[in-house]
Parts: sequence; structure tokens; C-alpha cells
Amino acid sequence: MLINLSIQQLAIVEQLELEFRPGMTVITGETGAGKSILLQALGLALGDRADSDSVRFGAKRAEITASFDLTALPEARNWLESHELDSDECFLRRSLLANGRSKAWINGQPCPVQHLKELGELLLDIHGQHAHQSLLRKDTHLPLLDSYAGLRNDAEKLADHYRTWKQAHKRLENLRQQDDAQRARIQLLRYQVEELDQLALSEQELAELEAEQKELANAENLIQTSQQALNCCDQEEGAALQQVNQALQLLGNLNTPALEAVKGLLGDAQIQLQEASHDLEVYLSKIEIDPARLEWVEERLNSIYQTARKHHLPPEELPQHHQQLRTELEELDAGEGSLDQLTQELEELTAAFRTQAEELSQKRRQAAEELESAIDQQLSYLGMEKSQFKVSFQPLQGLHPQGQDEIEFLIAPNPGQPPKPLVRIASGGELSRISLAIQVVTAATSSIPTLVFDEVDVGISGAVAEIVGRMLKQLAERGQILCVTHLPQVAAQGDQHLHIHKKTEDENTQTHMQLLDEQGRVTELARMLGGIKLSDSTLAHAREMLQESRH
Repeated sequence: MLINLSIQQLAIVEQLELEFRPGMTVITGETGAGKSILLQALGLALGDRADSDSVRFGAKRAEITASFDLTALPEARNWLESHELDSDECFLRRSLLANGRSKAWINGQPCPVQHLKELGELLLDIHGQHAHQSLLRKDTHLPLLDSYAGLRNDAEKLADHYRTWKQAHKRLENLRQQDDAQRARIQLLRYQVEELDQLALSEQELAELEAEQKELANAENLIQTSQQALNCCDQEEGAALQQVNQALQLLGNLNTPALEAVKGLLGDAQIQLQEASHDLEVYLSKIEIDPARLEWVEERLNSIYQTARKHHLPPEELPQHHQQLRTELEELDAGEGSLDQLTQELEELTAAFRTQAEELSQKRRQAAEELESAIDQQLSYLGMEKSQFKVSFQPLQGLHPQGQDEIEFLIAPNPGQPPKPLVRIASGGELSRISLAIQVVTAATSSIPTLVFDEVDVGISGAVAEIVGRMLKQLAERGQILCVTHLPQVAAQGDQHLHIHKKTEDENTQTHMQLLDEQGRVTELARMLGGIKLSDSTLAHAREMLQESRH
């Protein structure tokens, strides 16, 4: 429930503090006095778009603060808790700068303006004076029905489901539009990868094969030469190792310190010759002449070289090239493979969407019958007892985010006449009453306890106006109603009465608002009844209206 509204430097308001109570609060004043500023301030506090023209001329900024009692608003408290804000109170603040920029706070914490809007939708609902004009647009009818039936969450889930289906449908179409060149690429890649799979060339194999081929081709020469080297080192008479051993024996008989370094060098040479001889013996034991192995190695190398030429690559790059082609083929194969998978997924999404849309449609049709009955009852109260309100359903072809229904509100003003779209209603007064009936009925099902009606009684007068006032007062029994009105019959039904008036002093115009006492209410109702000049009979009539509204 709205408790307080503070307005500073907004339009022609310099400073205004307003306290609100439960029940029905009526707001009156002459045309141009500034009643719309109150609603503008509320809208800004709840996240409406701001502009620099909103700031009072000559001021640097405008400030609007609204406080709410959240006792009957568990959803609002949950929203505050989910955003880590104190949920025991609710203070919304909006600051508008003269350059058009604005800042927002919730419970003293800075926040995006979008947060004001999200929270504001849980706090207060404004029914504008131009609602009857929006009713002429068929696209507003389905949201109204969903709101009345409490199906907004269901409709949003269906719209989310549609977006998921749309994305899957788009991906599937993109896959289906793959051209012949891409399919030819897949075919070529499969051939090339199969060829390289058969070759099965490992990373180090080429270098190893080339080394082995050289060794096998020169095996006889390698054996002969290595044996000669071994003979020179150790195995022939007068070989190097024997000569070194003999030199060490000769010097060993001499006890001369000057030759110790020479002995050391000869000892090192002895060790190195022994190791060299051993390594040559090992090498000779392993190397053999194998013509069959040489033939196989040369055929294997030839296959590698031919494949490399076919791919226009150096042979050593074949393993890396093989991996690249395989990766590309896997990616393209995954795309082709996902075609069947995505087709199945889309079929499942379509079936689930149709089921969900059918369930929502049934709920809508049931709610539409209830809405028709409720609005017919309200129209009867408003002097249109012979009219019949109808919700028309037309099936939609294909899948749509709103489901399978296209609806339109129809009205048959007189018996025997077929229902017609609201846009074809000739009488503005009739349209105003139909609009009011719809708003009263849909507001009665709202979970939001604070409802604002901005001159929804336009085009209505006389006894019907009194009924409108009673309707709004009845709504106020379940929450809080703020009603801007020009009709004394409606104003008389209020539990409290705020009067807006404008003063101009020294070319400075300001808007003021005051809570009227009993006598002030009588005077204001008399003004609304009879204009500027207040006669005793007009005052008496106003007093009588107030008394009757309390019975």
C-alpha cells in the first residue's frame, strides 16, 4: 500500500508531501491544476521514462520519493530479499537532472531504473484515462484476458518455449542450406583421411626409415670398414692399443717425475681405445646384410613420398596434415550428424509447444466465459443491461509466441444484433462504460492492492456516475484505490479527498494539494456540481451526496 509520496521541483510543483490511507482516495481539481503531475510522479518513482522537461524551470533537479507498506505484498518482499535489500520497508527514490539523466535508489541503495520498474509492477497498477482508446487495439485484448485469469506466467513460459523452438528451427534451416561445395568437401576429406589412415605414418617414422634405409643399403661396406677400424684399434699385430700398452710398459720402468704427465695421457688413450674397440664390436654384432628388409623399407618410403607429392607437402608434414584433415572432417560430420538429431529435437519441441499451447487455450476459454459474465454484470450496473460482451477466439495457423489463440473483444449493444469489434462502437459514452467495466473486473482479480484510476469515468454522468463511484469504493474494500475524477458522484464516494489547486504569484506558478476536511469536501463537491458560484442549494446537494455515500 502507498503510504507517502514526496515531490520536489517536478513540473510546476515546488514541494509537495502527501500521505495516503487505505480505502478510496479521490483527487480533484480544475483542469490544468496539476492532477496529472501526481500520477507522473508515481510513474517516475516506479521506473517510467524521464526527460529534462520534467524538472521545474530554473531547478537543477527534481526528486520523487514514494514509500510503501509491504504487509500484504509477499511477492515484493521476496523481490527485495532476492536482491539483498532490506524487506521490512520499501522506499523508492528517483532523482531527475535538468540534462535529462536520472538516478534511482531502493531503500537507500543505488539501483538501475529497471529495478524500479520490476519492483513497481508488484506495488501499484495504474489504469489510465486513455485505456478505452487502447482497447480499440486487438493486440491488447489477450494480455488483458491473461492478466484477469492469472495466466501471465503461463503465457510467458509459452513465449519462452516458442523462442527455444525458433532458435532450433533456425539452426536446422542453416544446416539444410549447406551447399554442394560443402558436401563435396566432406566427400574429398573422407577419401583423403582414409588414404592417410591406411598409410598410418607416425611422427618419427620417416626419419627412422630413412636412417635404416641408408644403413641397410651400405651394410656390406659398413661391416668391412668397421672391421678394419677395429683391427687398427686392437685386433692386428701392432694395433694402436698394443702400441699404447707397450709405451706404458717402457715408461713404467722409469722413475722420472717429468714423465708422469705423459703416462697419464697414455693411460687415457688406453681407456678410450678399449671403449672404441668395444663399441665397434657391438656395432658389428648387430649390423647384418638383409635384402628383404631393405626392399620393404624402400617400398614404405616410396609410398610415403608419393602420398606427400599428392598432397603437395614435404613428407615430414604428413602426420600433422593428417590430423588437420581428420579434425575438419569430424567437425563437418558432426554438423551432418546433428541434422538428424536437431530434426528430432525440433519435432519434440513442436509437440511439447502444441501441448502447452492447447492447455493454455483451454484455460483461456474457461476464463473468457467468466470474464464475459462478469463484464455483462458490470455493464448492467452501468446502464447497458441489454448489451452482451463476447470474447472471440480465432485459431492461429502454425506456431506463435502467444499460443494458438487470437482473441478479440466484441460487444452487441442491443439484442438481436451480432457482436461487433469495439472499434466499431459508434458511441464514445458506450465505449467509456465498456472500458470501465473491463478495468473494474480485471482490477478486482489483481494481486496488487494499490490501484490508480486516472479519469476512467470520462464520458459518464448522472446516475451511472454514482454507480461508478460505488464500484470503485467496493474495490477499495480489498485494498487501496486512488482515483482522479471530475465527477462529484464519484468524488463523494471517497474515504478521503485530496484537492489540487494552482497558484500564480509574481509570475511564479505552483501546484498545491491539501487533504479536505468535511466542510472542504462539501465546498469542493459543490464547486464540481455548480461551478464557481456556490448557492445554498448546491451546498446542500453536496452535503446530501456525502451523507448518502456513507450508507
